[in-house]
Amino acid sequence: MIPLLSIGLLSIGVVARADQSLQRESKWDALSSDQMSTVLRSSLDEYGAGPSLIDQATEKFQGDLQTQSRDAIDAFVTAVASLTDSVEQLVALAEKDPVAAAVSIDPSAAEYAEIESLPKPIRMTVRTWLGRRLVRQRLYDEAMPVIAEVDPVASIDPASSLFYRGACYHALLMKKEALADLRLLLENEEDSPERFARLAKLMIADIKPLKEDSLDEISRLMTDVSRRLDLGRSGEKVEGQEQKIIDKLSKLIDKLEEQQQQQQQQQQSGGSGQGSSGGAQASPMQDSQIAGGSGAGNVDKKEQETDDKWGNLPPAERKEALQKISRDLPTHYRDAIEAYFRKRATDG
Repeated sequence: MIPLLSIGLLSIGVVARADQSLQRESKWDALSSDQMSTVLRSSLDEYGAGPSLIDQATEKFQGDLQTQSRDAIDAFVTAVASLTDSVEQLVALAEKDPVAAAVSIDPSAAEYAEIESLPKPIRMTVRTWLGRRLVRQRLYDEAMPVIAEVDPVASIDPASSLFYRGACYHALLMKKEALADLRLLLENEEDSPERFARLAKLMIADIKPLKEDSLDEISRLMTDVSRRLDLGRSGEKVEGQEQKIIDKLSKLIDKLEEQQQQQQQQQQSGGSGQGSSGGAQASPMQDSQIAGGSGAGNVDKKEQETDDKWGNLPPAERKEALQKISRDLPTHYRDAIEAYFRKRATDG
């Protein structure tokens, strides 16, 4: 019989090895050019291409990498496009209109089934290629559905998949998702391009302290609206973002008004018991000691106002609150703040 202790140690060892296996699976590895060529060959074989065509596509892929120093993702997509009509059409459309290309692989599009029927490494790499193109043009909303479902490990360039998706999440203020991708990228920093690693660290440091309903978040939302307007976007999405800014400003200004109202009440309450008879100004005691005096120690109870003035500051104080809110923001963001006041005036 095997001793119980041995069984216990064996079980612990199995669990430990399983945990280590999961940890290894969670990390990614960069592929060499030979490994990329192997993935290309196996993917085209799964697609059903003939051996001679696979040889030609692989030879071109290797030549693009070695002689022309071409980007691996571009070279891979070009090689695949030469043998697959759906990828060839997608590439041609992306050259003319990247947004239309993104729409064409949406689940509601007729072309979606053709792309999704391709072998997984081709799908993941093509989506990374198109998502990267959109991110570089600041088309983050269009890039997100393209790149969100990418399995980085199945792509021939996991670092690019993680970096550009993380950058897209960062731009759209999706903090949790951005941190997950960027941290996973840095788990294998030695295999990441140096520019990816450096920018990933900067993006993590930038978005990690972001808090909901903060002035920082409002400023970023305003930047995002400016980006959308620069790109000619003015639909419901932009209007929704603008309304979100107004709502968050409303919440922030109401909080500031409440704080100022409380300070005023505290000052009034503290000032009601000060002063001395005859109007003489009291001077502080020179040393710490028990103060003398013949008073009974009673103070008049302050009557609190009962009318509803909470949050309704006078115009001058409201203007001061506005200045405190907007002084840390670029000048052109004040339009959104002014829109808040117009909305308040209309609602009121």
